[in-house]
Amino acid sequence: MQATSSIADRADREVTPASDRRSAQAGTAAHPFSHFLRIVGRGATLSRSLTMDEAAAAMGMILDGEVEPVQLGALLLVLRYRKETPEELAGFVQAARQRQGPIPFLGVDLDWPSYADRHRQRPYFLLAALLLAQSGLRIAIHGIPGEGPATTPATLEAFGLGASETPQEVVAALDRRGLAYLPLTAVCPSLDRLFALRPLLGLRSPANTFARELNPCAAPFQLQGVFHPTYLETHQETARLLGQPAVAVFKGGGGEVQRNPAKPCRAAMLTDGQPHEEYWPALTAGEAYAWREEDLAPRHVVDLWRGDWTAASPVAAIVGTAAIALKLTGRARTQEDAERQARELWESRDKSAFPIH
Repeated sequence: MQATSSIADRADREVTPASDRRSAQAGTAAHPFSHFLRIVGRGATLSRSLTMDEAAAAMGMILDGEVEPVQLGALLLVLRYRKETPEELAGFVQAARQRQGPIPFLGVDLDWPSYADRHRQRPYFLLAALLLAQSGLRIAIHGIPGEGPATTPATLEAFGLGASETPQEVVAALDRRGLAYLPLTAVCPSLDRLFALRPLLGLRSPANTFARELNPCAAPFQLQGVFHPTYLETHQETARLLGQPAVAVFKGGGGEVQRNPAKPCRAAMLTDGQPHEEYWPALTAGEAYAWREEDLAPRHVVDLWRGDWTAASPVAAIVGTAAIALKLTGRARTQEDAERQARELWESRDKSAFPIH
């Protein structure tokens, strides 16, 4: 993995007085990155989106620390305001993949991004991942730590599943438990630093969007949860441009891969690289599903897995999420068969398989 200077650190440098900068830059060529800013920022009639190649080049300069903080902020906010195109997102992913180094074959079946930086609900989706891992699928979860007690790494740690920092650790975790967690700091450190800009920008940036597409272990199947339904087709097309064979993208709680069992679920899919949609019915009728929970400690998720606590809606969220994965990976031919298999997996799960910490 290529070491780069911290973009956030560069933003903290002493600022040269404007008069000195103008004198120093008089008669010099424009900064190379200004080319991309002119493309996206010349107004409603003259601006356009970046091509894949342009987006890859622009993000490459960003990840290599070759842009000024003001340029970085300008590009990220323009794209956030007008919404990124699939071509731009695909180009950004290509740049990040080039900087994560060569990918050894790790035998991962299912890619599972987890990039919600603020959790206000319990991550029941992790129990769906554990359930699928017990059934024989090899799953790689990757993401950022997030804030609060209900984070993906904190909850996995409660199940004795720590982070895997190297390919050797990923293989060991997959062989031992069928699931590995890769922090973005290990996958692409320079991309991880972009997430640190949220307090400065005041909102999420395109990094939150395209990091979901990384698929660092080159798994043939991928699940994606998005917060805004308008991004369903965007991620579907981005995955197609990147050559992803199979993906299911649906609106998930907090942007995670977590199905809301109280509502119908529309999933934007790729099967053998071909786009289509599936509509999954609601799993609970008239029963409230708590999306905003006060006590987010991992022990509740642990208790649910061990059977020390039961609740119909969280179990439906787990079963429903696992069912989409079973259908996506071809283990079930129909939605009804997928939901039946998922419920049987839940009812027959090995409650002691993971050492509880």
